[in-house]
Amino acid sequence: MTTIAELTLSPDDFGLGETIRSLPELELRVESVVVEDSTRTAPLVWFSGVDCDVVEEALAADRTVEEFDGLLEQPEDDEWLYRIRYAEETAAVCNAIHANDGTVLKVQMNDGQWTLRLLFPHREGLSETVDDIEDRDVRVDVRRMVEADQDDDLEMTATLTEPQQEAIAEAYRQGYYDVPREISLEELARELEISHQALSERLRRANRVLASEQLEGGGSADEMRIN
Repeated sequence: MTTIAELTLSPDDFGLGETIRSLPELELRVESVVVEDSTRTAPLVWFSGVDCDVVEEALAADRTVEEFDGLLEQPEDDEWLYRIRYAEETAAVCNAIHANDGTVLKVQMNDGQWTLRLLFPHREGLSETVDDIEDRDVRVDVRRMVEADQDDDLEMTATLTEPQQEAIAEAYRQGYYDVPREISLEELARELEISHQALSERLRRANRVLASEQLEGGGSADEMRIN
């Protein structure tokens, strides 16, 4: 079943983190994401709020950036469009998406975090992508997930990925949520044969999704939209 997902990543884990930190007045927006080959993408990014030479100096010093090319200038709006090629370590996130048949629909910077809207032909591709990204010690949050053919409005409640479902179900069965707890996080992680950190992240994300479902009454197409 085709799945559309919204993920958030820190700039330090995905790209341009050093540029964003060094230029707090900088504004940026992603025009589009160009697929250069089966595993590599190159975002086209508009920069504004600072001079062009300041942007280029910051990009040249940013270790997440392998190469950048100036494409367009709009001096009247103080905007400059660049194609960014990420360094290999940063590109690993995009590689994980494409290796699992994912497509990047939209990318935007929101509240100091990258927000990615992705499409997967099968829900399992999202789960495998999240696992692959976490294997690279990158923190990723699945903020919303929608089954594209649920209905014409793309409406459904927030949904857990399969690893999140397994983790939270086993935590419940083993008494992790009991007071007092019947099992520690370390013991539960050994039961599931994953690291303590990975389990902690899965439970945190699962709890966040379930809380969102209760407080917001489920996700809608408007909530999914990245403006």
